[in-house]
Amino acid sequence: MELFWLAIGTIAIGVFGCVAWFWGSNLILDRIYPPRGPKAGDNIRKASQIRPWLFLGPAILFLAVYLVYPIFDSLWRSVHNARGTEFVGGANYAWLMGDGKFRESMRNNLVWLLVVPALSTLFGLIAAQLTDRLKWGAIGKSLIFMPMAISFVGAGVIWKFIYEYRAPGENQIGLLNAIVQALGGGPQLWLTLIPWNNFFLMVVLVWIQTGFAMVILSAALRGIPEETIEAAILDGASPWQVFFKIKVPQIMGTIAVVWTTITIVVLKVFDIVFVMTNGQWGTQVLANLMYDWMFRGTPDYGRGSAIAIILMLLVTPIMIWNIINARREVR
Repeated sequence: MELFWLAIGTIAIGVFGCVAWFWGSNLILDRIYPPRGPKAGDNIRKASQIRPWLFLGPAILFLAVYLVYPIFDSLWRSVHNARGTEFVGGANYAWLMGDGKFRESMRNNLVWLLVVPALSTLFGLIAAQLTDRLKWGAIGKSLIFMPMAISFVGAGVIWKFIYEYRAPGENQIGLLNAIVQALGGGPQLWLTLIPWNNFFLMVVLVWIQTGFAMVILSAALRGIPEETIEAAILDGASPWQVFFKIKVPQIMGTIAVVWTTITIVVLKVFDIVFVMTNGQWGTQVLANLMYDWMFRGTPDYGRGSAIAIILMLLVTPIMIWNIINARREVR
């Protein structure tokens, strides 16, 4: 109950704080530059130049405090020792290159990058095409999109129960083992089966991101001019040819944006691994390894920050390319 009222209070303070800021800042600005009197025109012009910055000011401040400052702080920590008391240069990065867990994390992140964006985009594209052609397509879209409303932690807990293991002969509360046992097989500790357990974790993120891909790609498919599709049909193109040779090429830019957006999510994946395996049994990823060094056992902020910088360097080029491509699509 205390958390509930805390959440309500936070929302109320945030909403009324924004209203008070905008109302108060406009009131003060109008007092400094009154829109009346002999200098009304000049005052209105000056106020119009300042007013956007009043609205953007809080956002810029929070971005600077919570995004820009942590980047420079992480860079500083990454070249210092565990407690930040001694400059060690590139020692933390040299340690990363020789650490087995870091190599495991990089390898796993690479596999995640190859599998999750591809499957999520593919299933999203198929779902977008099929649901647009069905009478109950809106219901289907809602069901496919529903996992997007679940947090990664919540999704991890749900799928951990699906993979849950009980000894042979006992009631299997895990859906997958219950099916296997009903078919005459033996239950498995799915999350400990190396290397397949990594793919079992990937299923969770694919399940979540397919809805996102479907919504974006469905909008792109609806934007294709009907004339091109009708012309292809009149020329004798089959439904498969219309889809792969007419529709897909026209939305390739959108597919690329969806792919890279999911790629960024994959690079930062943490919650699912943390909840389901905590990086054990060969499932470690970069974000979880960073958390381990930063907050577990004896914290080593130098090594944890070095991993954070590596993660940022991997994400940034993809993010920039995604923004450029999205702007190109808008134009």
